[in-house]
Amino acid sequence: MHPATAKWYDRRDYVFIEFCVEDSKDVEVNFEKSKFGFSCLGGTDHVKHSNEIDLFEAIDQNESKHRRTDRSVLCCLRKAESGKAWPRLTKEKAKLNWLSVDFNNWKDWEDDSDEENFDRFSEMMNSMGGEDELPDLDVADDESADSDDEKMPDLE
Repeated sequence: MHPATAKWYDRRDYVFIEFCVEDSKDVEVNFEKSKFGFSCLGGTDHVKHSNEIDLFEAIDQNESKHRRTDRSVLCCLRKAESGKAWPRLTKEKAKLNWLSVDFNNWKDWEDDSDEENFDRFSEMMNSMGGEDELPDLDVADDESADSDDEKMPDLE
């Protein structure tokens, strides 16, 4: 048995774990209050994968779920305590070689005030007027010439 490669990311109410196993069969996901288990047969050679994680915090096992696709199995773990950030997935600080952070989906949701400030900034910019009020910077004509513009002699 080999552990499946997995990526995880944190949200306000959920923690997501994606197990990167193509063509998975016999998928079993076990949600417990402070522990999470995953197993399946994967690939064309039906390699048995098994992962077990002692979680950083408790989850609501009744509200947690998973979804299988042809390329992976995405598990959605409902946090027992919403709004609390998980600095890591595991209870222990030990590094698991099969587990990594999914930076493509990571979002620092703790400081949502930045989003509010951006929305206020966008609103303020929109209320200041449209593009048609900006000055036209392309005012130079070919007919208008500066006094120091003289015809250059041809190169020989």
